[in-house]
This record gives sequence, structure tokens and C-alpha cells, in this order.
Amino acid sequence: MPNGIFLYFCGFLIYMNFMKIAYIFPGQGAQYSGMGKDLYEQSKEARALFDKANSILGFDITGVMFSGTEEDLKQTKVTQPAVFLHSVILSATMGDKFRPNMVAGHSLGEFSALVAAKALSFEDGLRLVSKRARAMQKACEAEPSTMAAVLGLDDEVVENICKMVKGIVVPANYNCPGQLVISGSIAAVDDACEKMKSAGAKRVMKLQVGGAFHSPLMEPARVDLEKAISETDFSIPVCPVYQNVNAQPVVDPLQIQANLMAQLTATVRWTQSVKNMITAGATEFIEVGPGKVLQGLIKKAYPDVNVEAWN
Repeated sequence: MPNGIFLYFCGFLIYMNFMKIAYIFPGQGAQYSGMGKDLYEQSKEARALFDKANSILGFDITGVMFSGTEEDLKQTKVTQPAVFLHSVILSATMGDKFRPNMVAGHSLGEFSALVAAKALSFEDGLRLVSKRARAMQKACEAEPSTMAAVLGLDDEVVENICKMVKGIVVPANYNCPGQLVISGSIAAVDDACEKMKSAGAKRVMKLQVGGAFHSPLMEPARVDLEKAISETDFSIPVCPVYQNVNAQPVVDPLQIQANLMAQLTATVRWTQSVKNMITAGATEFIEVGPGKVLQGLIKKAYPDVNVEAWN
């Protein structure tokens, strides 16, 4: 072998040895009509999993995913399982191409990440997601609440304003530097929004959501889901899972389980998770599932990092 080719080959092997791929999974809001239809039509494995999902859920979720209206897909019992199914089934059909060094999911997407990394079975993951969706809907109906996105303020400023406001309002999603979502009672969120604008926020947007996700107002849902999670078997994942509640890599099944129990009322530390994955050597991020929201968040913070999509 000529020296030039040999050196190139050695360099390629070194590069491949140091490459680390992080697979990331989107959360609620990424759904769209027609999602997963190509998968169903092109893959026997995908069809079997979609059909199994219909049986587990007790209704034709594939019909809603493939041809339902935007309003149909907004039903709580549909939205979360639909995003979960699209992500998980897509990763399952990739076979040997799916070789993660680390995984993470945004809110709901954490369940997808856990199933893809073999910490949860497909069946158990889907049952938990369905339970989660119904519990959250019940909590939303019990007490009117909302969320808002704050753009262009340092995290510390947003945190301090939330502490100043009377009532329940907390940082809910750290999405990327300069983008933080707050969550709480309607009056407290409205008050916080005005204070954010006065503090110099570039933009403050109320979100079209059913309630105050990832806030203390989700405590009834957390209690409902905790029992189901405690009764579910978790395994050691094939790679570290960076969980929302602490943004740290976790492989211990009991710790994964405990973190998942806390997730509904805890902050989603996505900004910190991405930073920690890059510190751990992630050289490429692949978003698995509908939409490209997570790609956009990573590109804003790390424009030189390679980000792709499987959707």
C-alpha cells in the first residue's frame, strides 16, 4: 500500500475512533399529519410495531397519524404517543445504522430515547407515554395554567424574575442559550412576561399548550405516573442517557427510573444536556423523529457542530 494511502487510512481510523454520535429525540409539538406513513408502507418491521401500538392503545392511532387533521393530532391521547411512535419505530428500522454513543430526548422525547437505547421495552415505553399523556391532561383540566417562551435574556435574569413574581411560575425548558420557556399559573406567567419585556427580552410568546408542563402544577400527574414507572422494569441502556432532570449521563436502571419519576415537575435542562454531550466528545447529533426543532436549537448554540435528521 502506498505511504499516502496508508497514512490516510490510519488517519481515517483515528478519526472514526474519536467520532461520537449523539442521537436526540423530539418532544410534543413536533407532530404533523402524515407522520410515519412512509415508514409503515416501506417496512414490514415498522408495520408490525405500528399495528402492535394500535392494539396496546386500544384505538387506531396510525389512522390519525397518517391522515388525521391538525386538530385530531392535538388530542392529548394522540400527540405524545404519536411522536414517541414515529421516533422509536424509525430508530428500530435503522438496524445497524443506529449505533449511539449517547442519547437524549426533550421532555416526552426522553421516553423515546430510553426505548431506543434498550433501557425500556417498546411495549412498556408506549404504555408509560400513554399514561403520561392522560395524567397531564387531567392535571391541566384541574387547574388552568400556561407556558411562555422568553427569547434574548440570560438564564439568570429569567430565573430571578420568576422568583420575584407572586404565584407559581418557574423556568420549565432551558432550550438553548437565550431561549427559555417558563411555566405556571396564568396570572403569574402573564406578570412574568411583562417583567421579561421590561428587562429587555427580544420576544416573549405565550405558547398554545394545555397547561403548565414541568412545573409544580404537574404534581398530580407526577403522582399518577410515578406508580406506573415504579412498576415498570428498566434495563441497563446500550449507551449513556442524558436525562432532563440533571443533564447528566446515566446508565444505572434505578437512577434512570428515579429521574423519570421526577421529570414531569422538574425543569428540562436541554441546554445543559447538549453542552455536556459535547464536552463528553459528541461530534455529531442526529435527530430521530418528526420535525427539526432540536437541530435548530443545537445549531444556534454550536454552529460548527454537525447536525442531521432521520425523519
